[in-house]
Amino acid sequence: MQRKFDDLQLGTLELFCLVAEVGSFSAAAVSSGITPAAVSRSIARLEDRLGVRLFVRSTRHIHLTDAGKSYAEQCREAIALIDNAERQIQGQQLEPAGLLRISIPTPYAHYRLLPVLAAFSQRYPKIQLALNLNNANVDLTDGGYDLAIRGYHPADSNLIARKLEDAELVVVAAPDYLARAGKPVHPEDLAQHNCIQFELPSTGKSAPWTLRHNNKSIDVTTRGNVSCNGDFLGGLTLAKHGMGVFQTYRFTVADLLASGELVEVLTEYGGTTRPFIMVYPHQRHKSLALRSLMDFLVVTLQPVSPP
Repeated sequence: MQRKFDDLQLGTLELFCLVAEVGSFSAAAVSSGITPAAVSRSIARLEDRLGVRLFVRSTRHIHLTDAGKSYAEQCREAIALIDNAERQIQGQQLEPAGLLRISIPTPYAHYRLLPVLAAFSQRYPKIQLALNLNNANVDLTDGGYDLAIRGYHPADSNLIARKLEDAELVVVAAPDYLARAGKPVHPEDLAQHNCIQFELPSTGKSAPWTLRHNNKSIDVTTRGNVSCNGDFLGGLTLAKHGMGVFQTYRFTVADLLASGELVEVLTEYGGTTRPFIMVYPHQRHKSLALRSLMDFLVVTLQPVSPP
């Protein structure tokens, strides 16, 4: 194999990644123990070699061009792979460590993920977690996220997916609401009930309710005088206080059903599930820290079953 890089070029790539990370020639120079002029010359040589501008420079600031962002991402992955290969061949694989940025929808965060993270942190104390709790679909690459959990299979071919679980959906209401409005026993009965709506962040439209009958899924369009946007758990709070009927995940109401604060209805039309999937960018190196987290969640998060 013909050699394409010398030691100087590999060092330049590491220096480029450092500048991209800290956003300053001066800060990169201090960290590397060289002068800012030396950093600038090194980056200029790299740009000449590639024939593209990697940074846009002003008198006070620098920032990556689009080409620079793409190149920095790939260089970081390449350097990480080389570093990991050396550690493995030397038998010196480090304890999982580093920062993981994770995007999680609110119901899954509060009822499934957050309760188990203390145990994860005790097992891997050198891993830092930055959690974004949001029902909107973030851009993993542009947002700099290492992992996202989503309630559907991703269509994006640039994402790698690993299933966590199939979560069951249930329809619930408070006892006092059912005493006032009656108990629905058929999907058609929902037309006579105040059905609490949740607006999907991706479309701004109310999510259809999905029921199951004769082993077939059926989508039911429901109506109500209140809708929630942004926080799915708002609908659960409304239902608990007698506002109406709500479809939610069983794991969010298991304790409330057991205590009688909520009542499950339309049980003959239950059994619908939706997947929760872990996804991460295809081009991003799956670090030891990320692998450790994903493996931990798969083992720890056992599905919540009906009583």
